[in-house]
Amino acid sequence: VIARFAQATRPAIRPLPDAETRFLADLVARRRQIVAMIGAERQRETSAPARVQTSIRRLVKALEKELASVDADIDGAVRGSPAWRAKEDLLVSVPGVGPTIARTLLAEMPELGVLDRRQIAALTGLAPFTRQSGQWRGKSFIAGGRASVRSALFMGALVATRHNPTLKAFRDRLVAAGKPKMVALIATARKLLTILNAILRSSTPWQPQSA
Repeated sequence: VIARFAQATRPAIRPLPDAETRFLADLVARRRQIVAMIGAERQRETSAPARVQTSIRRLVKALEKELASVDADIDGAVRGSPAWRAKEDLLVSVPGVGPTIARTLLAEMPELGVLDRRQIAALTGLAPFTRQSGQWRGKSFIAGGRASVRSALFMGALVATRHNPTLKAFRDRLVAAGKPKMVALIATARKLLTILNAILRSSTPWQPQSA
């Protein structure tokens, strides 16, 4: 079935990530797991008895120490690669994108800067799809793609709507036109992805006047 699907669709052939990229992706995924565990423990602390809270605080302290260790490993991996270091500098030149988002993209979206804007949006799960049957046309929605990358871009879009004048204006125009706030946020995340893709392709830092 897979062979017939490939024969019918002729998907583009892309190389597998190299060992260094897979290692960085493993570190980034581990960081995400630790952050989730810290968040879960802190949530439990709010309703736990005093004696249990002591146990929770000990565990959170240990998790925070492990998080710092993983962060140091990620920093060492990125700073040890001139190519990654250059790409990170380009990505964080965009207001709303910090090191955590940049390193998530480096590790889990190595195609960034190589594919066109439609392909990269589809790969991330930010390309809009519309349910359609005959003359009936439903609402557009997003689906599939790399959830961890999409989450990072949503976070970047949220920050950008406060600190990036270009993306804030873009989002505000959509809301003023009657778009629901979540739809506007998705569109802003897609716009941010398009900007980041173009920046890596051209190796040119953020230039708001051309965004």
